[in-house]
Amino acid sequence: MVMGPTHAVSGAAIWLAGSAIADAVYGVHQTASELMVGTIVCAGGALLPDLDCAGRVLKNRGGSTVARTFGPVTMIMAEATERIAWGFYSITRTKKDGKRNNGHRTLTHSWMFAGLIGLLFGWLANEFGKAAMIPILFFMIGLALRGLMAEVAREKGWFVVLVISGVGAFGAYRLLPENRSYWLIGIAVAVGCVIHTLGDIITKMGCPLFFPLPIKKQVWYEIGVPDKMAVKVGGPFEKKVLTPGFTILGGVAAIAMLPEVRAAIVALLE
Repeated sequence: MVMGPTHAVSGAAIWLAGSAIADAVYGVHQTASELMVGTIVCAGGALLPDLDCAGRVLKNRGGSTVARTFGPVTMIMAEATERIAWGFYSITRTKKDGKRNNGHRTLTHSWMFAGLIGLLFGWLANEFGKAAMIPILFFMIGLALRGLMAEVAREKGWFVVLVISGVGAFGAYRLLPENRSYWLIGIAVAVGCVIHTLGDIITKMGCPLFFPLPIKKQVWYEIGVPDKMAVKVGGPFEKKVLTPGFTILGGVAAIAMLPEVRAAIVALLE
């Protein structure tokens, strides 16, 4: 899989860039707090699919970094997610799909999952309003921290991540405006999941993006790039091009969203 920091940075950068375009072209304006929350949620969403990579985290072996976000709780979540995904794959696979011994890069790495999980988070946020934002933000901030501040999170441990996530969730809750539709949260989660899969398909192992649509008699057909074009996980291209590139994109987009910069751009275009 692409490294956690790359996933998280790409999620944050794409959300900021998309928000800048939506504001400039379609007049979809977000307050500073809404933009901050959306960016964090999209960064966290860009790590969410890897909850299906449990490895042997309950024995402190293997597994994705995100599975360790909140210690034993997310380890159990990852174990359950992988087993559910594996069971679902085993039930729905065709003869052409073949057998697997784990659920990684199956259900949670499909665009169907991205859409459904986005709808779930969006519905919860919209139905229960700001009250629902605290647990949602708590979870997504934790995932984002594991990606954006991977080394610090690893060094300080899951309890520190838990505390920061709690404080951040409460702070964001206080800043968010009342009487607003929070469907945007669901969109941010879904976009993050899609960005995750796009990052994974450029490595040697593809993702079943279009499940359950049959392709070549496979419902779990993996979309990917030729091995010669595949990015080496943790290699020079990822570390020196992808991660810095997305960081720069996010920075430029954030600057473009500043009122003074927007006003200057409008003045130049008139």
